Amino acid sequence: MRTTVEFDKDTAQAIEALRREQHLGMSEAVNELIRRGLVAQVIHPLFRQRTAPLSVSVDVSSVADALEILDGVATR
Repeated sequence: MRTTVEFDKDTAQAIEALRREQHLGMSEAVNELIRRGLVAQVIHPLFRQRTAPLSVSVDVSSVADALEILDGVATR
């Protein structure tokens, strides 16, 4: 299949570098880079929840009691 494609400067440089390194044609180099992109794994950093000590201890087994401690009796 023939298609005209315009490459950005950075991708054109990557294609040209691969062509020189592995003595490939344009189509072979483009296909190789596409295949590499398809199998590349994205590595996400592990999520770490940061915590901070609070000045009060709240028993959350009773929502009403917890709200009374945190907001005060007047908000009921």
